Amino acid sequence: MADLLFELLTEEIPARMQAVAAAELKRLVEVAFEASALKAEAIATQVTPRRLVLFVTGLPLELPGTVEERRGPRVGAPQAAVEGFLKSAGLTALEQCEKRAGEKGGEFYFALIRKPARATVDVLAEILRAIVIDFPWPKSMRFPGAPFRWVRPINSVLSIFDGEILPLDLGDVPVGDATQGHRFLWKVPFGVRDAADYRGKLKTAHVILDREERREAIEKGLARVAAKTQLTVKDDAGLLEEVTGLVEWPVVLIGRIEPEFMALPPEVLTTSMRTHQKYFSCLDTNGALAPNFLLIANMVAGDGGAAIIAGNERVLRARLSDAKFFWDQDRKVRLEHRVAKLAERVFHAKLGSMLEKTERVEKLAVELAAQVGAEPEKARRAAELAKADLSSGMVGEFPELQGVMGRYYALHDGEAPEIAAAIAEHYSPLGPSDRCPSAPVSVAVALADKIDTLAGFFAIDEKPTGSKDPYALRRAALGVIRLILENKLRIPLSRVFRQSYVIAGESKAGALGREPTSELLDFFADRLKVALRDQGVRHDLIAAVFALGNEDDLVRLLARVEALGAFLKTDDGANLLIAYRRASNIVRIEEKKDGQPYEGLPERELFRQEEEVRLALRLTNATAQSTAALEQEDFAGAMAALAGLRGPVDEFFNKVTVNTEEKELRANRLRLLAQIRDTLNRVAVFSEIEG
Repeated sequence: MADLLFELLTEEIPARMQAVAAAELKRLVEVAFEASALKAEAIATQVTPRRLVLFVTGLPLELPGTVEERRGPRVGAPQAAVEGFLKSAGLTALEQCEKRAGEKGGEFYFALIRKPARATVDVLAEILRAIVIDFPWPKSMRFPGAPFRWVRPINSVLSIFDGEILPLDLGDVPVGDATQGHRFLWKVPFGVRDAADYRGKLKTAHVILDREERREAIEKGLARVAAKTQLTVKDDAGLLEEVTGLVEWPVVLIGRIEPEFMALPPEVLTTSMRTHQKYFSCLDTNGALAPNFLLIANMVAGDGGAAIIAGNERVLRARLSDAKFFWDQDRKVRLEHRVAKLAERVFHAKLGSMLEKTERVEKLAVELAAQVGAEPEKARRAAELAKADLSSGMVGEFPELQGVMGRYYALHDGEAPEIAAAIAEHYSPLGPSDRCPSAPVSVAVALADKIDTLAGFFAIDEKPTGSKDPYALRRAALGVIRLILENKLRIPLSRVFRQSYVIAGESKAGALGREPTSELLDFFADRLKVALRDQGVRHDLIAAVFALGNEDDLVRLLARVEALGAFLKTDDGANLLIAYRRASNIVRIEEKKDGQPYEGLPERELFRQEEEVRLALRLTNATAQSTAALEQEDFAGAMAALAGLRGPVDEFFNKVTVNTEEKELRANRLRLLAQIRDTLNRVAVFSEIEG
């Protein structure tokens, strides 16, 4: 058995692409190995800013020959069929085939396709070359010396199999047994024998190859350096992940923020440091932002990093000077005076300007205020000002701060705290980990903003398709779902969607398409399945309740789903589901055969057996009891009423023949079975339930 070591040494790979590239390289190798019948003990990949590395252990030195038997056309088949078979089998003459009897008679041509043994080194050369040339980078470029595109220029390739160089034709890109270490700290190339030698020499050459090891080194370094000045590091998993992809030999340094900039809002400081400079923020013993920042250098400096720190402090000073200018200038204009400028911003060609969207959200927020317990005028005012900070200098420089800066400017202008908070929170929640607003005014505006977006884009037929969702409508729907469920809001979505559609139609946005309420409810059903999947809620139960067609209160819907799930876990529920399917199947088959529906209540005078009478009586009682329970939103009670059907239904199927020769009796019994289906479907559409 032999091992493969393969390294692509490149110019800096963008940090956001590195982890995906390593996973994709492994996947492509696994797929290619399977297609070539090449088996390995283990396949692993690593990635740094400058190298993408593949390790394969336990490969055979040779792939054994194979014989594949392929059956062709019948003897005497048309010549075209015979020639097509020969071509597909790689044969040139019919004499190369055998004639044999088929399993079900007749005589057929059989081809034996023999593949000779091949050296693994030859197979690997083909596989690796194909993977490199066709590697699926999101963006790629041409570079000198290579007849293919890649994410960044490839400087060299380290290719070793079984201790020897594995030749590879990649144009003028050098392929051999040598590589380089850190770009600045180890400029002398070095040769490599195998994976162990490679890892050891890289560490000596100031390269931490393992991504997890680099991340851990950065995390520990940050904590250690901050602790020296009695500080802690502000948690930022996303930045830590990004910085791990920017350095091969991380060195943590600490710099200072000048006192004059500490008066800026903390979000401005952290955004400026994080977004533009990739700095980590520090917190003091009280948890407040400290006048320090942590940076990750890819360098061991002779002066202990003094020059690096000074340079970064100088760059940050310029950034924060700009921010301070915007902060001072923006506060000279009241937020309400910025609203009119929203007319200059296009929300969407068919949905009007950002000002028109704001006007729609105002009206919808007022409608929603009563349903979420908010003061209508505060909800209207918050919606009016929610987008105004888009024309501020600070948000122009830092788009991530939209809403956040609106809050600061609103407070500066003397707006009520609830209004200011709603301005900051109306974009939330942006994702599953984002905090969901709970203050009534914030909830009203956040819901109005998202529902206006959803109803508007669905009305102009700009819906998500497949993996494409350019207007983030899936995220908006999940945001609405979280706002409703986490705040336990009793909001009828159908009515709100219609209100939003009417408001949009009254605006200057132009003619809309047909009302999208039905499509939106279907869309929300799918999004609700996604939202509740991680909580273990079955998607088919959600579908069963949504299929009722009259359930658009998400809080009530979830209560129904929970009660239905608990019911189906009982013996009565599980067996009743089986009986439902049996009854539904019989009725469906017979209706199709007879070309007529079996609707309406069965006629009591046609009952011949005691089991029919008992079942009809129990169905009547179950319908009345479950209907009353549903009206009181006692979903457990509704399920209990259904549970009482199990015995009579079982007795009916055991003792009664449905498809009797007496026409009227048969029709009456089919109507009785249809009543089983209809009774259960009052609680949920049981045909949607799986398992």
